[in-house]
Amino acid sequence: MISIIYTTIDNEQDARKIANVLIEEQIVACVNIIPNVHSIYRWKGKIEEEKELILIAKTVDENVLKAINRIKKLHNNELPDIIAIPVNNGYSDYLEYIKRETE
Repeated sequence: MISIIYTTIDNEQDARKIANVLIEEQIVACVNIIPNVHSIYRWKGKIEEEKELILIAKTVDENVLKAINRIKKLHNNELPDIIAIPVNNGYSDYLEYIKRETE
């Protein structure tokens, strides 16, 4: 099975660093970096607003915990937003690509 790892980060340099490490270590097959996201959230009792980037990484289920731990180690937030989402279906050739690139 395949999963998507979703996280946000506050700057492009760190987003690229995380993406490159995950790909170089073959933890994930691909990372999309989506800029210019406006996030509003409650943190320590206060409403915060921030400009962030979204990272969407594709990997096999066996690598999900490894990806989460690696992102957590590289991330600059005290409590990084890291969520794994299982992929129930998709283009089979692309799903096979993800499997091949994470071996």
